[in-house]
Amino acid sequence: MTKTLTQSPLTALEAAIKLAQDSPNNDAAHAAFDELYNSVQATDPQMAALLQRLWREYLTTQRSAAFWQELCQVEKHLSERITESHLQLRQSYRRLMEEQSPVTLTHPAQR
Repeated sequence: MTKTLTQSPLTALEAAIKLAQDSPNNDAAHAAFDELYNSVQATDPQMAALLQRLWREYLTTQRSAAFWQELCQVEKHLSERITESHLQLRQSYRRLMEEQSPVTLTHPAQR
């Protein structure tokens, strides 16, 4: 990604962040950040170390957010299935009660 060297550091960082937000582009995001890191490292090693630390924290946050989003989707799906099962059980119970009701009324022991 040779564009990074001609971009401002802020623009290069924004591009790397944008790439990191999309999981399939993680390799491209790392490559973009590495170029930015190397260019900053050449001029200001302390800033580069800080930038690297913040990048790692950002990636960790992204992974955590993706994990929780996936967990929420699984929970939603499970909740929908439980609700569906509950409704089916309720309908089956009503049908059973309706089927047994006439049988109970005509049962010889109740006459």
